[in-house]
Amino acid sequence: MKNIAALALISTIALVSCNKKETAKITKVDPKTGKTITVEVPADSVAKVEENPAIKDSAGVYTQTFKLEKGKTYPLTTYQRDTKTMTDPTGKTLNATSESTDEMSFTVNDIKGNIYDITLNLIAKRSSQTAQGKTVVVDTKLPIPKEDELKMIWNINRALTGNKLSMKMDTKGNVISITGFDAVYNKMTNSLGSIIKDKNEKESVIASLKESFNEKVLKDQFNKNLTIMPKKGVKVGEKWTNSENADAQGKIKVTSNYVLKSVGNGIAEIGVTGGIPKKVEKQNQGEVTHSLSSELTQNGTIKFDQNTGWISNQNISVKTTQIETISNGKESQSMKSVSNSSVMVNPSAK
Repeated sequence: MKNIAALALISTIALVSCNKKETAKITKVDPKTGKTITVEVPADSVAKVEENPAIKDSAGVYTQTFKLEKGKTYPLTTYQRDTKTMTDPTGKTLNATSESTDEMSFTVNDIKGNIYDITLNLIAKRSSQTAQGKTVVVDTKLPIPKEDELKMIWNINRALTGNKLSMKMDTKGNVISITGFDAVYNKMTNSLGSIIKDKNEKESVIASLKESFNEKVLKDQFNKNLTIMPKKGVKVGEKWTNSENADAQGKIKVTSNYVLKSVGNGIAEIGVTGGIPKKVEKQNQGEVTHSLSSELTQNGTIKFDQNTGWISNQNISVKTTQIETISNGKESQSMKSVSNSSVMVNPSAK
C-alpha cells in the first residue's frame, strides 16, 4: 500500500583502469545548473550491475522487470510512524504517537517461463501507541498482553502471522494469483473462539477481517509497492502521475507525482511528491458557520535494486493538516490537528 523538493544528482558510471588502481568515473549532472562534473572514486565502491539487469534502458528509456533467483527470499517489511498534535481553542496541545510494522517475505520456489511460483511468508506484526506518557504495545513476537482490550488485537494479529500463502507473479511484476486464505480464516476463527462468545459478533468480526485481508487487497498492495515505473518506460528526469481514491465514495483523490531521479550504482531511485490539495467545506446553521479545512502533502524517495527489480527501500514523509472552526460572525473557535508520518518499506533504520 502503499514523494521531492529538488531532483538529486543524476549519475552515470564508466569504469576506467589506472596503472596503479582501478577507479570508477562518476559523471553527475546537476539539474539546478545544468553543469556536468566528473569525480573519480575507487572501483570497489561502485556496486556491480549485471550485464542484463532487471531495470535497464533502451535508447535512454528505462523499464522495470524482475529477475529473481530460485531458492532466494526477498523481504517486504512495511513500517509507519505517526506523530499527531492536536490543539484545542485555548491553545492546549495533546501529542500522540503510533507505530506499526508488518513483516513479510517472498521465497521463490520455481520459475516456469516468465512465471514465478512464490511462497508469501507472513512473519510478524507489531503496533504501539503512546499518549500522555503511557505506551501500549501489541507484538506477535511477544506474549499476549495482560490488558483485556489488547488481547483480541493480539489474537487476531497472531492468527494472521506465521502463515504461508501461494503466489504467482510474472517477470513484469503482475501478480496473477494469491491463494491459501481459507487456512488463515480458519485460524482466525479458532483464535477468537475463547474471546468472543456471541456467534453473531464473532461472524461479524471474521467478515470484517475478510474484507481487509483477501486476494484483491493483497494484489492491490503488492502492485503498488513492487512496481512503480510506467510499463512504457521512462527516461531519467521524466515525470509521471498516479491518483487513487482517498475515500470510499471516490470524492477525494490522492495524487502522487513521480520522477526517475537516477539509475546507476545498482540502484534506480524515484522521487515522490504530491498529496491532497487544501480543501475547505462550510456549513451554515443560522448565524453559526462550521468550516473544515484539510490538506495532505507527501515527499520522499523509493529505491529499487537494479539487478533484481525488487524494492530495496522506501522512505516517504506525509503531513496531514486539519482545522475545524466554528464562528458566529463575531468570534470563532478552532481545533487544529497536525499529523506527521513516515511511511517506509524495508527500512534500514527507523
